[in-house]
Amino acid sequence: MKKIFGFALVMALLASCGSGSDGYSLNGTISGELAEGTQVFLKTTDSLNKLIEIDTATVQNGNFSFAGTQNEPKLYYIFLGTGQGSIPFVLENGDIDMKFQKDSLRYAKVKGTVQNDLFNGFQEESRQLQERFNSMRNDMQAASQQRDTATVTSLREEFLELQEEAKNFQINFPKENPNALISAHILGNLMAQRVLSEDEVLEIFETFTPEVKQSEPGKQLQKQLDKVKNTQIGNVAPEFSAPTPDGNTLALSEAKGKVTLIDFWAAWCRPCRMENPNIVSVYNKYHDKGLNVIGVSLDARAEDWKKAIEADGLVWNHISNLKRFQDPIAQLYNITAIPAAFLLDENGVIVAKNLRGPELEAKVAELLN
Repeated sequence: MKKIFGFALVMALLASCGSGSDGYSLNGTISGELAEGTQVFLKTTDSLNKLIEIDTATVQNGNFSFAGTQNEPKLYYIFLGTGQGSIPFVLENGDIDMKFQKDSLRYAKVKGTVQNDLFNGFQEESRQLQERFNSMRNDMQAASQQRDTATVTSLREEFLELQEEAKNFQINFPKENPNALISAHILGNLMAQRVLSEDEVLEIFETFTPEVKQSEPGKQLQKQLDKVKNTQIGNVAPEFSAPTPDGNTLALSEAKGKVTLIDFWAAWCRPCRMENPNIVSVYNKYHDKGLNVIGVSLDARAEDWKKAIEADGLVWNHISNLKRFQDPIAQLYNITAIPAAFLLDENGVIVAKNLRGPELEAKVAELLN
């Protein structure tokens, strides 16, 4: 089941909504018993998405503060002492007010700037939805223990309705808030989880304000969408090459047939391994008629990759850079989840994506017959 919630989605912000020349002032108030001098850490992420420490403050009388100048609004995190958990917020020029209970960081209130107000509103609605999910799960568990099948069935139906409500909330937020940076992150998350089609994502992205499009998350999403455009149905599949299991190099152009399936998979990917028997069946049935398959593995260990090829009887061409999702071919084709597949005609034009089971065989038969 696809994950619908991504409540700690990263944030950044458009320069036009709160980036003055006077810098930022972050004032925090903590409730609950807390030792004087407890450290508060201000952190963000680097280009590799790793947390880096930016500044440190100490708690005095339940208060702390940070001040400085932020060139571009960006998602930052507050960490309290050595405890677990953090508070995400948008660090941008302006006066930011943060209040929280020392044992309930996830319920922190952050306000004072436009983007933090938007982010806080999104977080609050998300928390309410999550609490409803948790309550419903508890009720289902209790009913199940009491073997109350009627109640379980009723709650299961309500649970599915709530899932749909949560999904629609995340889809509608970027539609209704094209000026919010959170919208760019939500939309990227929806595309990565395949909740929305690439065309739907592109349609929503085009409604965003220029500031959002030019922000850090906006530019990242634009790069992904550019890759999507390059691999849309009707375009010629981008060329690539990579090492084979025996150490040679194989290019897509060398592996093409009358019909070609580019299959992104990995030994560790259970859904991929479950789909492999179907691909084997289709390959055995149509290879002599012109079907070729080239498997692009997103494994990290050559041993695992080679063992899976042998175990699953995958007798077609295989290549891998052994870099998981950092594989340049995966990035070229904007692969964020596997299994993923592209079906090409005799001219190398993409005619279908992510076909499985009977749908794959039907399309291959149509192209070859």
